[in-house]
Amino acid sequence: MLVRTVIFASVAAVLATQIPTLMGKRSGEMVASANFVTGNAEQGRATASGGTMRLRADAQGHYSGDFRINGRQVQGLIDTGATYVALNESFARRLGYTGNQLDFRYSVDTANGKTKAAHVTLDRVEIGGIRVRDVEAFVLKDGALSSTLVGMSFLRKLASYSVADGSLSLKQ
Repeated sequence: MLVRTVIFASVAAVLATQIPTLMGKRSGEMVASANFVTGNAEQGRATASGGTMRLRADAQGHYSGDFRINGRQVQGLIDTGATYVALNESFARRLGYTGNQLDFRYSVDTANGKTKAAHVTLDRVEIGGIRVRDVEAFVLKDGALSSTLVGMSFLRKLASYSVADGSLSLKQ
């Protein structure tokens, strides 16, 4: 019961951060999914130094960067409100997770309706010079999640993370 509650809470947090972006309108057009959120070149700049990484907020105040998950490059949005890293099924399959490993046995309610989730453990999640091993994640059906969200299962394995002056600093 506790596992289902935690899963539901993490999926709700993930969707709470994504739905406003997906549903928001700007000049009569739909705003792009968070996976493709971009600011100007200066705002989206990331800098790395040793075991630290600094991400500048984009125009909407989001922190995103180029991650490597199990060796595969992906644009990820950092979401401190998400309990776990969240991936969609297509990306999980590109990472090599097969039908046997993707047991969509957790039924979750999202803003887009009901969907199924599968629990996986990622071998490694990297950004810049930071590498974290054995990161818990949930895989959601493609219709429920269009982007990769990097949640607390990654962040809590760091020595620290902080926000100041429009930048998110990660330290291993």
